[in-house]
Amino acid sequence: MSRKGPKSVLIIEARFYEDIADELARGATEELRGNQVEYEQIAVPGALEVPLALSLALANGFVGRAGRHRGCIALGCVIRGKTSHYDIVARESAAGLNHLAVAHSVPIGSGIITCESPEQAWERASVDGRNKGGDAARACLTLMRLEQHFSSASRR
Repeated sequence: MSRKGPKSVLIIEARFYEDIADELARGATEELRGNQVEYEQIAVPGALEVPLALSLALANGFVGRAGRHRGCIALGCVIRGKTSHYDIVARESAAGLNHLAVAHSVPIGSGIITCESPEQAWERASVDGRNKGGDAARACLTLMRLEQHFSSASRR
């Protein structure tokens, strides 16, 4: 579902674990709808691709103060395996998002969950469980309100 407007966010979903990605997105979109915030969803293969997708959106004016979307919600799941790949993906996806948030002053709700098992991933993603997709949406909305507060205060 895609809805556009002045108070809008971009949801970037890592689809590596599709069922978990769907549940994270459900939590995020329910929270956005409940706050009457419009959104657009795009998909990337995995968590490592989320920061690059956001970087491309920022570079092309798609996200940012003058963009179609003011904030971003990053969703995905990284489950520990038998190699060190988990550590690299978890660390680099988080670092990439944090760098973009600070460098571009863009509100980002980070909902890339890192888990030890598929069971833990489901508990964290589930709307009836920890609802980390909803948490990421709330974080993005809080940062958008904070930005608006600072912006309006600086004009006085």
